[in-house]
Amino acid sequence: MPAKATNDQKPEIRTLTTTAELAEFCALAKAQPYVTLDTEFLRERTYYSRLCLIQAALPPASAAKAPGGSAVLIDPLVEGLSLEPLYDLFRHKATVKVFHAARQDLEIFFHDAGVMPDPLFDTQIAAMVCGFGEQVGYETLVKKIARQPLDKSSRFTDWSHRPLSDAQAAYALADVTHLRAIYEFLSAQLDKTGRAPWLAEEVAVLLDPETYITRPEEAWERVRTRSGSPRFLAVVRELARFRESFAQERDIPRARVFKDDALIELASTKPLSEADLAKSRLLLRDARRGEIASGILAAVKAGVEARDLPKPAPEEPGRPGNAALADLLRVLLKAKADAAGVAPRLIASASDLDAIASGARDLPALHGWRAEVFGRDALRLAAGEIALSAQGGAVKVVPVAP
Repeated sequence: MPAKATNDQKPEIRTLTTTAELAEFCALAKAQPYVTLDTEFLRERTYYSRLCLIQAALPPASAAKAPGGSAVLIDPLVEGLSLEPLYDLFRHKATVKVFHAARQDLEIFFHDAGVMPDPLFDTQIAAMVCGFGEQVGYETLVKKIARQPLDKSSRFTDWSHRPLSDAQAAYALADVTHLRAIYEFLSAQLDKTGRAPWLAEEVAVLLDPETYITRPEEAWERVRTRSGSPRFLAVVRELARFRESFAQERDIPRARVFKDDALIELASTKPLSEADLAKSRLLLRDARRGEIASGILAAVKAGVEARDLPKPAPEEPGRPGNAALADLLRVLLKAKADAAGVAPRLIASASDLDAIASGARDLPALHGWRAEVFGRDALRLAAGEIALSAQGGAVKVVPVAP
């Protein structure tokens, strides 16, 4: 058991390195209303993130019952440590799992074990719902809510290296200890305003496995191209499919296979042999021979011979013919977001507004809580049923007589 802290001694940081220790901590967590969590990982050299550290903290009131303290580090790199007790906690419905900006953390757990922490509370999303601005960072919330400084000096370190330094351990633990005060504040705010269902709508997207599945056959849709030629796009599709599959199977970054600029070059030149690949200006040397070269040539051939040609994506809707309406929608969004105390970007993006102005109606901005705050009036504005009026420093919605 860690030694008790004196006035000139910092509390010892406890790291769980055995399955039994982890099971004991998770059993305590199951008796609590919530547990705060975070991860540290590396992704520079792999396709899938490599989990290097997990941080967890129980509510402060549980400290007396938690051997060694209510906040711990969990070392997943220790041989023989099973994370199943943690995954069992993730499935435990009576304990809320609290993360900040949870998407990357959840992606790791989904790909490693096919499990999601449910119920989930994401403090970044909750902060946007509560009016703290767009994509608010953890450090900002620590300062504004927990009223504590935060040392970020260890942020960009190698979390796979052992042993961790004292600075690394302290930095990692701070990511979950301050999160307790942030969660309790934001949870109370959501209950007070009745906006907990708003957060639930956003969290549902994070808990949907589809959010974390990357299908090789769809990878081409993320490649930006200037040409809309169906045949060119067919080659892009097959090259992107090969690259994604190759990277996934070998767990390497897709850029290690070839980058997007090289992909576009290959789709334009359509090489037929390794001699043609040798002429590429952008292709990495290792990609000009061996498995990658064979895959490239097969992908180009498949694209050239494809009968199911992809259709070019429709142009961004909006600006030319609907500029006036799109601008009015921007004014309406700003007014509605300010009145509701919600980050505008959480309600609708600039492209969403252009799409609404062009007649699109199947958009998140027009459904759920967003419709209540903005979407219904956006549709009324587009239909000419309301107008906007400036009164002093405020924008008012004015009904238009039929």
